[in-house]
Amino acid sequence: MRQHRTPRLLGTLLLVAAAGVSVAGAAHSESGRTATPLGQVVPAPASVHAGGSPYRITDGTRIRVEDSPQARRVGAYLADVLRPSTGYRLPVTTHGTGGIRLRIAAGSTGTEGYRLDSGRSGVTITAAAPAGLFHGVQTLRQLLPAAVEKNSVQAGPWLVAGGTIKDSPRYGYRGAMLDVSRHFFGVAQVKRYIDELALYKVNKLHLHLSDDQGWRIAIDSWPRLATYGGSTQVGGGHGGYYTKADYKEIVRYAASRYLEVVPEIDMPGHTNAALASYAQLNCNGTAPPLYTGTDVGFSSLCVAKPVTYDFVDDVVRELAALTPGKYLHIGGDEAHSTSHADYVTFMDKVQPVVAKYGKTVIGWHQLTGAHPVKGAIAQYWGLDDTSATEKAQVAAAARNGTGLVLSPADRVYLDMKYTADTPLGQDWAGLVEVKRSYDWDPGAYLPGAPASAIRGVEAPLWSETIVTGADIDYMTFPRLPGAAELGWSPASTHDWDTYKVRLAAQGPRWEALGIGYYRSPQVPWPTA
Repeated sequence: MRQHRTPRLLGTLLLVAAAGVSVAGAAHSESGRTATPLGQVVPAPASVHAGGSPYRITDGTRIRVEDSPQARRVGAYLADVLRPSTGYRLPVTTHGTGGIRLRIAAGSTGTEGYRLDSGRSGVTITAAAPAGLFHGVQTLRQLLPAAVEKNSVQAGPWLVAGGTIKDSPRYGYRGAMLDVSRHFFGVAQVKRYIDELALYKVNKLHLHLSDDQGWRIAIDSWPRLATYGGSTQVGGGHGGYYTKADYKEIVRYAASRYLEVVPEIDMPGHTNAALASYAQLNCNGTAPPLYTGTDVGFSSLCVAKPVTYDFVDDVVRELAALTPGKYLHIGGDEAHSTSHADYVTFMDKVQPVVAKYGKTVIGWHQLTGAHPVKGAIAQYWGLDDTSATEKAQVAAAARNGTGLVLSPADRVYLDMKYTADTPLGQDWAGLVEVKRSYDWDPGAYLPGAPASAIRGVEAPLWSETIVTGADIDYMTFPRLPGAAELGWSPASTHDWDTYKVRLAAQGPRWEALGIGYYRSPQVPWPTA
């Protein structure tokens, strides 16, 4: 059963705002309800100037949009969020004055930035592109009471504090990864995850589509990859895979939330599902059995065989044709049964295939031990105490033009246990409580890597122990919003003491959304 909890007043704490965020005077009361201060948003906005009277959404409020399909879609999305809980009609229209206005206009906000102006007469969100409008709508949601997220009519009033937010992201790549290979998650569950990510302005969904335990995407030219290689998962059981129509639906839905899907086919290691499906991909010509365990590093495509590159070409060609986004992830981690020479040979042959089909290469940071192609991105998943030699190799590649997405396992791997008592997850990278997952700076994390090389941050969720949607929610929240803030907010706003207060205010919103989360003792959650 869902329970609505009213956030306790955080006025004095919120006056101790992060640098560049002024929330003093943001809260004004009307009908006994205090408006959420403008600076209480996650991720922290770039700048906040609070003041003036709040706007109150009423049964006379209209959502005014410009006459363009993109603006209409964002307006319809906002109406769908607000109607069930307010009980108001909230027509989306191109006419009238006042109310909530969504406006596309050239400006300095970039493609994802926005400006939100609120006062007694209405709220206006202005952006240079539809993605910015959408991100501004997520901010507006958080400025309304948590009960706005419920699916039944709730008591108002629905107040938006007065003032102005000007906001744009620090990094262009703000991702989350879902491992659908160890355990398979269907289209409906992936859509739910997309909606959860969108609330925090995440703009990349990295899908780990293949591994030793399962192949999850239909490939017409190699059909047994899905029908046989996708037939099981960790611990046994049915497994599953996405048809091409399923994958297109995920891509379409993600795009409607302004997320880009980044598909990953992990190779040359983590390939037992493929090797089991086609004997000719093995050096000895014999297919191994399907695998349902959790060990890593034992499988490898046969680097010397020409058929291996026919296979790679076909898979990349078909997957690239389904994927409108610019990236295709080729894995490359934990290839322990592939010699270094073979690994380099393989990556040198495979990276041009990705470019051939119009995509930019992303690989795990072991790619930097080969020859990253121009424009490639390496995804760093090492630890704070990873060897200086390995870090230096990644940093050298960054200095030579390879972009970096940071996913340090002992910081933002969402499958790491919070504490020793966490019932789900792993602990090989250590225990990762909420403060640890937030309290680091991507721009200064990797010694020797220029700040200009950092493309962004991604929080991966590996699924060895993750079986249900409830498992996803519990391990994702409350850590995912911190990773999202590291990717979006200016470094000057990063401060644990103020962040944990803003994070605490998200708890009632998750409850209203039906998200079961870990109530970390490090966070001052509201009491009932």
